[in-house]
Amino acid sequence: MKQLLILSGKGGTGKTTVASAFIKLSEAKKYADCDVDAPNLHLLMGGGGEPERKDYYGMPKAHIDSSRCTRCDACRQNCRFDAISTDYRVDVYSCEGCGVCRLVCPRDAVSLMDDIAGELMIYKPEKGAVFSTARLKMGSGNSGKLVAEVKKQLRQAKGEADIAVIDGSPGIGCPVIASISGADTVLIVAEPSVSGLSDMERIIKTAEIFKVKLAVCINKWDTNPDISHRIEGFCQERRLPFVGRIPFDTQAVRAINSGLCITDIDCQAGRAVRKVYENVMKIMLEGKKADRHDSKNAC
Repeated sequence: MKQLLILSGKGGTGKTTVASAFIKLSEAKKYADCDVDAPNLHLLMGGGGEPERKDYYGMPKAHIDSSRCTRCDACRQNCRFDAISTDYRVDVYSCEGCGVCRLVCPRDAVSLMDDIAGELMIYKPEKGAVFSTARLKMGSGNSGKLVAEVKKQLRQAKGEADIAVIDGSPGIGCPVIASISGADTVLIVAEPSVSGLSDMERIIKTAEIFKVKLAVCINKWDTNPDISHRIEGFCQERRLPFVGRIPFDTQAVRAINSGLCITDIDCQAGRAVRKVYENVMKIMLEGKKADRHDSKNAC
């Protein structure tokens, strides 16, 4: 199963809009939303009733047994995260689960307990289709590990698929790195703004470390043609495939607000994203041909 990951260097570029269109155009049987801090792909693709849910456990949190605690203050003095109050209660939002408090406690009053850090969800919007996503609990860390679990449950779900479309997180942090791991092709949706250009360059540098196939498109290119030309020029200099421009389209905005994909209606943005999809599929198909060629040589 090939993984097509859609990323952006910043939020608000239209990454999820493009991802939902790709899911529809490819008729993908497996897809995922790895933006676990603020998932929203389910608003467009989460049909089929309530999802299957299960708790996600992150790093353990310290718990102080008041019946054993002698208030010697060793735990509080040694907590570098200031997670223990003067009445010897643990602030779960500050606790990093390092275990130092348990180590220094002379009365074994401190234990590390499992903590629910989020929720994993699987939607089955139609027969044979699987949509994997998750939501990180507010204030919790380890978003990268939760992303890895989202991708794991997608792989382990019943059913076969030639391609999995994955909506990634904005930025270049832990959830993005976890999303890129194992991906075959990354499509970067750029925004024609000063910050959009800078953040696009950062995400390209991050993705290149993983040696995955890269492609770039511009969403709402006509809102700033000058920077759009700079983005295309950057791609030419770096020999990165530039796969198309998507114009700003008020009809597309209305479609999204109505819970539709931009390819569900006839509009300029929808027609443009179809061309972007065709160009990306050509890049992925080249990868499949190369894989078959390598396997024949191996034989």
